[in-house]
Parts: sequence; structure tokens; C-alpha cells
Amino acid sequence: MEAITITNENFQAEVLDAKGTVLIDFWAPWCGPCRMLSPLIDEVAAAHSEVKVGKINVDEQQELAAQFGVMSIPTLIVFRDGQKVNESVGLIPKENIESLIQ
Repeated sequence: MEAITITNENFQAEVLDAKGTVLIDFWAPWCGPCRMLSPLIDEVAAAHSEVKVGKINVDEQQELAAQFGVMSIPTLIVFRDGQKVNESVGLIPKENIESLIQ
């Protein structure tokens, strides 16, 4: 499954109301580590069709970043059935991303 763009408008439906696991990548286009993490997120999305993967551009969605206390990027947050269950800050290997969603 390909990563979807999450905004204030679709956050409730795509994340909070979603059944199962949702992995959210908080990123920005100017962030070097974010650009390095992005292909890993895409690989995880492709390999784990049971997990919904979304990306939130913190420059465009500042309210969502503030709501979840995102102070540094990249930040990954995992939701399960609408509840936050895991979080990671910084560039991490693909194996660690997969551990987050387990």
C-alpha cells in the first residue's frame, strides 16, 4: 500500500477512525534525515499491506505536529485503532520501523 498524505481535513477519518495499525511519518521537504527515511517508509508500506501509512508535512500541517508534540523531525507515530501506541524520533533503520508497527 502506498503512503497517503494526511492533513487536518482527513486526519480523523484516516487515522483516528481507522481500524488496525496506522504509521504516520511527520516530515518536511527541507529535512535531510526525512528525505533519507522516506524510501524506507515506502518500503515498509509496500511490504505491510495490513498497515496504513501516512505522511504529514509539518510545514503545511503545523496544528497536527503541535497536537502530537512533534518537536524534531522525522518523527514516526504508530496508532492502533485510533490510539497512539508507539513513537520514534530521528532517522532509524527499516528493521526498527518494522518493530514499531508490530
